[in-house]
Amino acid sequence: MLIDTYGRVATDLRVSLTDRCNLRCTYCMPEEGLQWLAKPDLLTDDEIVRLIGIAVTELGVTEVRFTGGEPLLRPGLVSIVERCAALTSRPQMSLTTNGIGLERTAEALRDAGLDRVNVSLDTLRPEVFQALTRRKRHGDVLRGLEAARAAGLTPVKVNTVLMPGLNEDEAPELLAWALENGYELRFIEQMPLDAQHGWKRDGMITAGDILTSLRTRFTLTPEEDGERGSAPAERWLVDGGPARVGVIASVTRPFCRACDRTRLTADGQVRTCLFAREESDLRGALRSGAPDEEIARLWRVAMWGKKAGSGLDDPSFLQPDRPMSAIGG
Repeated sequence: MLIDTYGRVATDLRVSLTDRCNLRCTYCMPEEGLQWLAKPDLLTDDEIVRLIGIAVTELGVTEVRFTGGEPLLRPGLVSIVERCAALTSRPQMSLTTNGIGLERTAEALRDAGLDRVNVSLDTLRPEVFQALTRRKRHGDVLRGLEAARAAGLTPVKVNTVLMPGLNEDEAPELLAWALENGYELRFIEQMPLDAQHGWKRDGMITAGDILTSLRTRFTLTPEEDGERGSAPAERWLVDGGPARVGVIASVTRPFCRACDRTRLTADGQVRTCLFAREESDLRGALRSGAPDEEIARLWRVAMWGKKAGSGLDDPSFLQPDRPMSAIGG
């Protein structure tokens, strides 16, 4: 079990498979990209599967989310999913992706054992997509979403970040499109995880702003108490349901008290929180020949030290040195 001093139990593992990405989203990294991790620093496929196996069989993890960077850039992704699906007890497995390449891999991922996907899409307008991502790949993302739905990787969730002056007016339009296509839309407040450290609280689109915009077109009814559980998204029934829309308000309405996550970076570091400034090295233990029991012990120690919250409301808050692409979303 991965328990901390506040009694929270981590059962949801986020695994970054690479720090590389084929987009350059303005809220994540500069246009020229970043200096990527050297290949020897990355966990191998075998090391990833071994660590996930330890998490599932010895530490009580029941859900695994593959992230990045962009996880579809990992050559061994399908094999990793297939090997993890063979674990006892089999974890629920999902993928967070920008959708580029999903059109050609969705069926293979489903056959390997992937359960569902989250796809990032911030706009329905190709010109805004190019401004946000600095790439002309809007159509690829839409086709990736369609392929995921056709392959049965459902519910297909769409993650959207609204940015001032770019797509802040699109919330109702995005929700109407998601309802029409059977996707579950989730808005995410912009978080201080950009490599440029340019995030400013007073310039972000808040959960309150998003809900106000949505209510110009839709009737939103909060889910009943207890339905959210440890999920990061607050959800509302749209026009009486059954369709829902979610808002992840990591900045203005943090959900730290119910957090059930543990994170593994692409270079084998345990992170207790997206905003943590400390990491615990498992790669070194792996490569020095440590047995599973010792690696599990190190992981437990790391999670025991998890802080009460993200610290975003503390005037002394400092962004993590590593950007979101290195941490894993």
